[in-house]
Formats: sequence, structure tokens, C-alpha cells
Amino acid sequence: MAATETASPAETEALAAQLARRLTPGDVVLVSGELGAGKTTFVRGAARALGVQGPVTSPTFTIARRYEDGRVPISHLDLFRLEGLDAEEPDLLADELAADRIAFVEWPEHGPPTRPDLGAARIAARVRLEHLGADRRRVIIEG
Repeated sequence: MAATETASPAETEALAAQLARRLTPGDVVLVSGELGAGKTTFVRGAARALGVQGPVTSPTFTIARRYEDGRVPISHLDLFRLEGLDAEEPDLLADELAADRIAFVEWPEHGPPTRPDLGAARIAARVRLEHLGADRRRVIIEG
């Protein structure tokens, strides 16, 4: 486990870019932290390092966004709104966690209760962001 403090969004994105360089298709990165902690900023930095050129924004209201213009397809999920759902469809996230793409999952703790660790997904890293005031963040990366 490594903990790093960043002093700006650009530093948080650069830290994410370092992680992204070692990811391969099929990898899943779980990104947690309170509201405003910088989860989407972290994902944006990783996506840029993987070649995504377009806007990288939070998928809060859509659950998932796909970025197909990089070197590898990326899924960016936000499971916040899934909390408390019964996950009647066990493969709800299967297309987003496919072996041909890298997935970044915000709010993984809110995922379907029948898949608390996102099923058989290959978890490459767990990232936790903590807001330290102003633009400062503590970023803890495991894996």
C-alpha cells in the first residue's frame, strides 16, 4: 500500500497516470472516497494516460460511461445510485467489466449486494482518496 499527498488536480491526475501505465485489458480499479474527494479527477488522469482525448466526466446519472478512443476501451462506472437495489440482473455490470477493457469503478461499496466485490472481476488496484482541504488529497493505492 502506498499513500501519496497531492496538492492539485494535475498532481492527482499524474499519480493516476502512473497507475494506468501498468494496467492491461480485463483489469478493474476500484476508486473510493467521499463526495468531492477527487475520484473522477483520478479516473480522468488514468484515462488520459491510456489515450482518451475527449471529456472524462462522472457517470453518476448514467451508471457507466465508455471511452473507446484510447489505446484500450475503458469503462468508467459510478455505483453510488445502485446502493440498496436488489440486483435482479446478476450480469448488470458484465459488459462494463469485460476482458477486453479496463474498468474504473467509483463507489464500489455501493455495488449490487450479490456481487460485493464485483463478482469474478480481476481487481488490479484499490484506490482511496481523502480530501485534505483546498486542492490537497491523500491518495492511497493498494495493488
